[in-house]
Amino acid sequence: MDHGLTNKQMKSIAISGSPRENVGKRDAKELRYQALVPAVLYGGPTQTHFSVSAADLKAVVYTPVVHFIDLNIAGVKSQAIIKDIQFHPLTEQIIHVDFLLLDEKKPITMEIPVKLTGTSPGVKTGGKLVQKLRKLRIKALPKDHLDAIDVSIETLEVGKSVKVGDLNVNKLIITNAKEDTIVSVTTSRALRQAEQDAAAAAKK
Repeated sequence: MDHGLTNKQMKSIAISGSPRENVGKRDAKELRYQALVPAVLYGGPTQTHFSVSAADLKAVVYTPVVHFIDLNIAGVKSQAIIKDIQFHPLTEQIIHVDFLLLDEKKPITMEIPVKLTGTSPGVKTGGKLVQKLRKLRIKALPKDHLDAIDVSIETLEVGKSVKVGDLNVNKLIITNAKEDTIVSVTTSRALRQAEQDAAAAAKK
């Protein structure tokens, strides 16, 4: 059974930014009052300081889906990913974002969601599905990155698991340890009791 094969390439979301003339703390505070978030674009010849709308960021940050970002900073367009986000410790408001410029010839590492597919026969017989990894660290060229990694549980019986090393993801490199368990089916309390009752009945 092949795991990890999916044909959905990663989508992009467009975000507009405005260059920052001042990059001090006072300026950053003023931006946040205006519902804007200070940001930096790394990976080019120089760092670019700019601001983006907090509302635009929400569509990218508060979702399990991973996207590339099509940045437009005062007419200068580039494709990037979000590299780091800082949140306010009390309000959880986004207070700063780091973007990384994409280079089509350089692989990047991103955390990609795991998508379970199919129905486990072990669950049908009373087992409990336990998903231990909801994201995998994937290294690949931008054009090869996918929006999800499919993991089939069609053959997953009670006591069995799918490990990182079981996945076949072609041009992608998974940097998680190969022995890490992604999903398993364990014996539920009800199933364990039923097995004990059956064993006790057989002894009579």
